[in-house]
Amino acid sequence: MAEEVSLRDTYGKTLVELGKKNPDIVVLDADLRPSTMTKYFAQEFPERFFDVGIAEQNMIGIASGLAASGKIPFASTFAVFAPGRCFDQIRVSVAQARLNVKIVSTHCGVTVGEDGASHQALEDLALTCSLPGLTVIVPADAIETARVIEAVATHVGPCYVRLPRAKLPNINSDDYRFEIGKAVTMRPGKDATVIAIGVMVAQALEAAAELAKEGIDCRVLNMPTLKPIDETAIVKAAEETGAIVTAEEHQEHGGLGSTVARIIAKHNPVPMEFVAVKDVFGMSGKPNELLERYRLTAKDIVGAVREVIKRKR
Repeated sequence: MAEEVSLRDTYGKTLVELGKKNPDIVVLDADLRPSTMTKYFAQEFPERFFDVGIAEQNMIGIASGLAASGKIPFASTFAVFAPGRCFDQIRVSVAQARLNVKIVSTHCGVTVGEDGASHQALEDLALTCSLPGLTVIVPADAIETARVIEAVATHVGPCYVRLPRAKLPNINSDDYRFEIGKAVTMRPGKDATVIAIGVMVAQALEAAAELAKEGIDCRVLNMPTLKPIDETAIVKAAEETGAIVTAEEHQEHGGLGSTVARIIAKHNPVPMEFVAVKDVFGMSGKPNELLERYRLTAKDIVGAVREVIKRKR
């Protein structure tokens, strides 16, 4: 099994490397630097780091002002606070103004664990994807996280990046190249396609390996950019495999599944199944136990693929 690595830690260290190359990069946090790992940047560049305290709405306003003055601000906190607590500020000051603000949230999904429902953001992708012009990205491992942060630093326009609390196995090679708006084929296949994001990509690969033992050839697409999404890869998967399963650590409404279904309905309707949280809040527990409780495991993806294949024309 691949070594598990912290995506948050990778984010913090990547910021430092980018900060050495670009003096316009500044970082903001809302009293959570040891958790979001912006502490590394604060230690290296104290004059370019701004801890606003427990004032997330103010943080977005300050980040917008810095962006308007030509800086490249990275603003970080937990996802329940951004976008959760400051959606209005992100909507008006960042997205509507089309400012070059990079919002990187951590502690998303049920894998936040023991902190429970109040801290388990399961609706942040629905919120951010609703905003015109906002790029939304969900890395699947530490290697992809580093490439994503490098990409959004040079991308002109507002971005939202979603990172988990839990460590994840590296599923990409060191020479992996990330491109905003492009899916990554992690495994070819002709019988069905699993489209996954974030925590669920490793689960999808495990599921595909299990299905192969049954003679089911399952394609796995990592869809790191949720918006703008890779419509070409989705339509191609529908045409070539005839069945789609989406997998996300997020509410079934408004995230990956909803977006893929809209594209499939428009271009090439095929049977679909959705592995996601089913319109409930989270609860306190260990991450792996919660993934099982909310049916977000490789086993659940296997079941969804079997079901969707039954309905293929």
